[in-house]
Amino acid sequence: MFDKILIANRGEIAVRIIRTARRLGISTVAVHSDADRQALHTRLADEAVSIGPAAAAESYLNGDRIIAAALETGAVAIHPGYGFLSENPDFVEKVESAGLVFVGPSSKAIRAMGLKDAAKRLMEKAGVPVVPGYHGDTQALVALASKANEIGYPVLIKARSGGGGKGMRLVSSPDDFPDALASAQREAKASFGDERVLVEKYIETPRHIEVQVFGDSHGNIVHLFERDCSAQRRHQKVIEEAPAPGMNEETREAMTEAAIKAARAISYSGAGTVEFIVDASDGLRPDRFWFMEMNTRLQVEHPVTEMITGIDLVEWQLRVAAGEPLPCQQDEIRLEGHAVEARLYAEDPARDFLPATGTLHHLTFPEQSAHTRLRVDAGVAQGDTITPFYDPMIAKFITHAPGRSEAITELANALDHTEIAGTRVNLGFLARLLRDEDFREGRLETGLIGRKQAALTTPPALRDRHLATAFAATSNAVCDPDAPDPFTAISGYGHFGALRHERKLHDGETALSARLEARSDGALCVDLAGENRRPIVVSRDDPVRVARWPGHVTVFDGADALTLTVADPLQALQDTAGGDQLRAPMPGLVKLVRTAVNETVQKGQPLLVLEAMKMEHTITAPHDGVVAEIAAEGAQVNDGAMLVRFQEAE
Repeated sequence: MFDKILIANRGEIAVRIIRTARRLGISTVAVHSDADRQALHTRLADEAVSIGPAAAAESYLNGDRIIAAALETGAVAIHPGYGFLSENPDFVEKVESAGLVFVGPSSKAIRAMGLKDAAKRLMEKAGVPVVPGYHGDTQALVALASKANEIGYPVLIKARSGGGGKGMRLVSSPDDFPDALASAQREAKASFGDERVLVEKYIETPRHIEVQVFGDSHGNIVHLFERDCSAQRRHQKVIEEAPAPGMNEETREAMTEAAIKAARAISYSGAGTVEFIVDASDGLRPDRFWFMEMNTRLQVEHPVTEMITGIDLVEWQLRVAAGEPLPCQQDEIRLEGHAVEARLYAEDPARDFLPATGTLHHLTFPEQSAHTRLRVDAGVAQGDTITPFYDPMIAKFITHAPGRSEAITELANALDHTEIAGTRVNLGFLARLLRDEDFREGRLETGLIGRKQAALTTPPALRDRHLATAFAATSNAVCDPDAPDPFTAISGYGHFGALRHERKLHDGETALSARLEARSDGALCVDLAGENRRPIVVSRDDPVRVARWPGHVTVFDGADALTLTVADPLQALQDTAGGDQLRAPMPGLVKLVRTAVNETVQKGQPLLVLEAMKMEHTITAPHDGVVAEIAAEGAQVNDGAMLVRFQEAE
């Protein structure tokens, strides 16, 4: 076994690898960009090395610098995690040429599966069922459009490199094909440096089911059962579970056998995932699944497999990379219970899941112990900042129980008891999805979230009790018997705050006000402005959860949270943009401008494409108007920067 490894990654997966390495007695070296100098993974590792600026291309994708860091620190192996360089065959060859071990498959295996079109041709030869489509080299619009017509709409344009939903577009009509192709190619080039795509038949009632495989250098290959990843939005996985709901033994046997064939076809060694698209219109059947791609690395969702098998996949990766045979044979691997995982992201579900940034001023997870069936894999801690440079994942929540219903219930409850303030997150959305009737009954398909997005992303109205607690949290007229300051411990004493005073908060652009009065027992009486509202008494033992942070207060209601801005009496709040300007909803790159100065535009018309976190977001006109000013194509803009200004109406 290795005595020291370097982890060529960041965030949650780097932390995950460190924990297994520590258990095995292996020293760890973390690498970090300038933006991640104080990140959690750098604090947990035994050593940390700076590898460049914040931009991934100059740090986490700088293979030469990473290899140099390994050599400088005496690491003997490099674990790539997932993403970044994990599926880069050139990097693998450089690692091995430097006399180091790459914890993953061979460069030959990665190349064989790295391009979706070539991989599918290889799978056809190996006897693995493949989705009907065009997987050739021609990339001309006319040729691809013709192939799409032959396949029959709807079709799916997919980048032949990479994954994660990037460079993927669903096209329902020939009229939409040219724009969708151009957008997919741009996004593919930005994400993977390869703009080439393939075109496939879109399965109308699709489920995404994948099989975890593992091989070693001694010719052994096993599977560790399947995972269902059908709960997706924008082709990105949101909730994963194992085993797949509704799976029968006949279909499982056919699917796992196909996965083993795929791995054997490339003499696979290490952890890998064979992904299938499944036609679920008539349940799960052994003749209704097709190969999509093989991910030659560890998957984000690997914990659900670990939970149902009791196997540490990172430990297996390290042992196999060290030349050991697989610790178990196929008949020794057992499936027990059901596991569900939810991905917690810094994003705004109400704004079509736009990535969010900000400092995690308040962060608490439910308590974990040896007696609970909850696992939280986090890549951040309170006080850390979510930047625009990398994937905005905060943590993964995984529960394991004897049955699916129980695992789902425990996961939803865990989300209810999580508190985050400082950035927008998808907690409430995840909890509503877990409690959705179709999801709970196992009626899964990849379009489920899209069909119900409005309901899943709309939080319940904030109750007066929660609003009163938010106001109370901003008051200085409070009583805390345990406070070291004796004046603060006096009931009804207004230390730095009058006993009776008014407070103002803002919910977005809506101004809220209340009159607060300190009582002799230390509680606050909050009189909310508005008709038919009675004063609400808020004590220090009030069950409503609330967090105060600079300039804001966040109140929690289950998994939902509402953040209010604390009004500054010394500064009048103004809407500087009015209705004549469009401002950037996040930091990003102006990838494409689709209009010009003095051009008349209509409400809903695309104006420009903003690329953020390697995803494209189309900015549309909020109303009819004439463009007076527009950001330049190629411009890097900050959050809130002006993108478009309209001429004032006469």
